[in-house]
Formats: sequence, C-alpha cells, structure tokens
Amino acid sequence: MLKQDDPRKCSAAKLVKFGLAKSVKRTASRTLILNPFSKKTLLKSDKKLVHSITGIDCSWNFAIPTFQKPFTGISRKLPPLLAGNPINYAKLNKLTTVEALAAAVYILGDSDLTQTLLKKFKWGDTFFALNKNLLQDYSKAQSESEILEICHEYGLRNS
Repeated sequence: MLKQDDPRKCSAAKLVKFGLAKSVKRTASRTLILNPFSKKTLLKSDKKLVHSITGIDCSWNFAIPTFQKPFTGISRKLPPLLAGNPINYAKLNKLTTVEALAAAVYILGDSDLTQTLLKKFKWGDTFFALNKNLLQDYSKAQSESEILEICHEYGLRNS
C-alpha cells in the first residue's frame, strides 16, 4: 500500500483490516504481481508459477511511475474488465485493488475467494455483475491469442 489515495476509500486497507490480505514491504519471487502495464496477460495456467498474488495499491494518477520500478515476482496484467467501484464505474481497466485481486483469483480458478473479497464492498456485486461473462471466458482461455479473441468478441481493446 503506497498510501497515495484517500485512506477511507482504500480497498487494500479494508482487505487487510478484515484479514483477507496482508500488507507487505517487499514482493517475493513466486508472487503474481498485478501490473496493468505488463506485456503478458494473466492466464489460468499461470497458477502453477505462483504461490501468492500481490496487488500494488497506488493511485491511478501515479500508476505509470509506480510500475516503472522493478518488482520481484511474475508480472501479469489482467485482461480488460469494467470497474464496478463508484469512482471509476464502468471505466475499462480502472480497477481498485480489490477488483484486480478478485478478478485474478477468479481467472486462476477460485470463484469462492472472489466472492469473499468482493462481499466486503457495497459495489462488489456490481463489479462481478459487470464482468461475470468476461471472467468466465477469461478463466477458460489457454493463450494470449484466445484472450484477444474474447476481447474482439466483446468489442474490447486489450491494452
């Protein structure tokens, strides 16, 4: 948590408060780093490479310089998803930390954990409702080319 946003609206802090995540100072080599600027997109097969998931909680205003710094771990971006949070509602790829974590665990095969994470937020159901079909399709994709096909099918740009 880089503490760049309003602490009352920090989804990562809320996850830590409820024991659903832990704050870390350094990332581990076998962690999945959720990086919106990564060249590789998260696939279900990435699950065998990692032992944990790390969401870097920063302001979207500082995202580019934040992610230019090297993080130890396996960097992946999420495929395109719509934000369900009230600040960036329905904006493509402007997810909160909890939305990103919830999407990642769903794609990696743990839909129960996705629901556990999202139910702590009033808008958690909104995020899931907006992205349910996408998440289901992304979780079945076996390659980046299949992700691109899904994006094309939904009229989304995989940035």
